[in-house]
Amino acid sequence: MTAPTTTAARKGGRWIEQWDPEDETFWREKGERIATRNLVFSILSEHIGFSIWSLWSVMVLFMGPEYGVDAAGKFFLVAMPTLVGGILRVPYTFAVARFGGRNWTIISAATLLVPAIAAAVVMEPGTSYTTFMVVAALTGVGGGNFASSMTNINSFYPLRKKGWALGLNAGGGNIGVPVIQLIGLLVIGTAGAAHPRLVLAVYLPLIVVAAALSALFMDNLAPVRNDSGAAREAARDAHTWIVSLLYIGTFGSFIGYSFAFGLVLQNQFDRTPLQAASLTFIGPLLGSLIRPVGGRLADTRGGAKITLWTFAAMAAATLVVVYASAQKSLPVFLTGFIALFALSGLGNGATFKMIPGIFRAKALARGLKGEEAASYGRRLSGAAMGLIGAVGALGGLGINLVFRESFASAHSGTPAFVSFLAFYAVCSAVTWAVYLRGARPAPAPSAAAEPGMHDPRPERQPAYADV
Repeated sequence: MTAPTTTAARKGGRWIEQWDPEDETFWREKGERIATRNLVFSILSEHIGFSIWSLWSVMVLFMGPEYGVDAAGKFFLVAMPTLVGGILRVPYTFAVARFGGRNWTIISAATLLVPAIAAAVVMEPGTSYTTFMVVAALTGVGGGNFASSMTNINSFYPLRKKGWALGLNAGGGNIGVPVIQLIGLLVIGTAGAAHPRLVLAVYLPLIVVAAALSALFMDNLAPVRNDSGAAREAARDAHTWIVSLLYIGTFGSFIGYSFAFGLVLQNQFDRTPLQAASLTFIGPLLGSLIRPVGGRLADTRGGAKITLWTFAAMAAATLVVVYASAQKSLPVFLTGFIALFALSGLGNGATFKMIPGIFRAKALARGLKGEEAASYGRRLSGAAMGLIGAVGALGGLGINLVFRESFASAHSGTPAFVSFLAFYAVCSAVTWAVYLRGARPAPAPSAAAEPGMHDPRPERQPAYADV
């Protein structure tokens, strides 16, 4: 078990001095209960964070002609939070070790009040476009919450449970996107498109509740320390950037489509704000709900295998969308587009589960054993998650910018979907070439190794068959 770590500055708070989730006795008697409690309130805070991050995908539906913002301007508005959120994911990752997971959850949740209040103040005709852009950028703090939340929960769970736990954490957070879109639909359908501030009236008290519950029920892990060396090592590792590319294809698709769906329906199929709002929540909801399933499948069948099949299926769904877009068939378009959402959610869970598996495999290949290998894997995977999450979020920015260019030049989303199809083909090829081509089967367990994690041959090359 990890040796106790005690500092005067950390006495008296909700700090856990010993934490070894890989020890099955510790996990059964104490660890699982504590980890589950922290997971529940982490999900709540991250859920509110995602809702605020995607706030402007809802606000643009309230922005009629009187606001003076055209379609291209609206795509920029929904792209700005993605850019800021992606950048903030890097410092948010390391804030957990600097301040403690509980402490940073309180801070990051409370910070959501700033963009929520700002949006409530400026949402009215006559506000300058620059002001809207600045306020939209502020909502990027909600995107940063994902990185700190995932890094924190990654530290609480053993490797054998990470896919399911991280999938639940991320999926519960992702649901914040369709929930705020449903609230927007409710407001438009009952009060009308002239009352966007009602959406903020719902979220302001929820933010306070999330911060308060985090303070009451979450914990900090003292053994988790800031480790700039881990960040540098993760940044130098090629797998960090390879998985980042794959995460652009899965999470970048999810968040980019979530933010752009309503605008695509309005501009390509001439839907009214109410008609668009009545459809936009469906895809993000399915993608969020299925993310834990992707993590569970990755736990049992391997993240790389599930990721590969997901990209193949996403390419097929994109072909359906391209056909429907060219034929202007809304029913076929919705079928293909909603399938893309569901598949991106499945891929999110599978791809993120690859991260701890890859670094654990590298630890064992280096000859590390037991808790030493587990500690190395947690250290590197925690640092890599922030970088990978940041790059994946920036994929959402790319999707909105591609949509903007597509509608500006061709007055259709078809060229954008063709480019997405090509990208999914690239992701499929990379997944197969790096993690599945010639992958060795897991060796039999030995006293010096855990099943399925490394090849005991002298060259000690990492085996990714079970990643």
